Amino acid sequence: MREAIDIHADALKRAALEAGPTAPVRNCPKWTVHDLVAHIGFVHGLAVSLAVNRPVKPVPPSGWDDLLGWWDGHRLALREALARNPGTPWGRRMAHETAIHRLDAESALEDVPKTRFSPEFANDGIDEFLTFLVPQRGLTIGVRITTPERTWTVGTPETEVAGAADDVYRALYGRPNNASVTGDRLPAV
Repeated sequence: MREAIDIHADALKRAALEAGPTAPVRNCPKWTVHDLVAHIGFVHGLAVSLAVNRPVKPVPPSGWDDLLGWWDGHRLALREALARNPGTPWGRRMAHETAIHRLDAESALEDVPKTRFSPEFANDGIDEFLTFLVPQRGLTIGVRITTPERTWTVGTPETEVAGAADDVYRALYGRPNNASVTGDRLPAV
């Protein structure tokens, strides 16, 4: 998962630099690119502190150049922490957190790239959503999720989500998608 973090963090940074700090993030209407980079830097820093069992709350600097450097530092520290602690669940969590926020950074561009995630990665993200995020956030859901490769059923399904793994992955994380969603609305994460 470290490689996935690097790939998606690099793409996120390219999009952030191209869009600029004041560009609005279409996928997250209340955020600018500056807000997005501050968030991902905070999350990467928090994951480092949890992976090495020294919980702290990182505080992002306000200036754009300082913020980018601060995030780069957390990215490197995350890479090292995950190399030292390969069994930690934070590698998987950060790979998907970074991939989803890559889409957000790309949504701030005038010409949004047609990024697609592989079925393997997207299905892993769906599983991570259901087995980690839903319980961690204390959400109660009843859902059946179907991709060409796999089906998940959680509780008594009141919602059904189906489609290509990439689209279902995006639907679960509340990003633009072409998945079929029937029944109750999915919880926001």
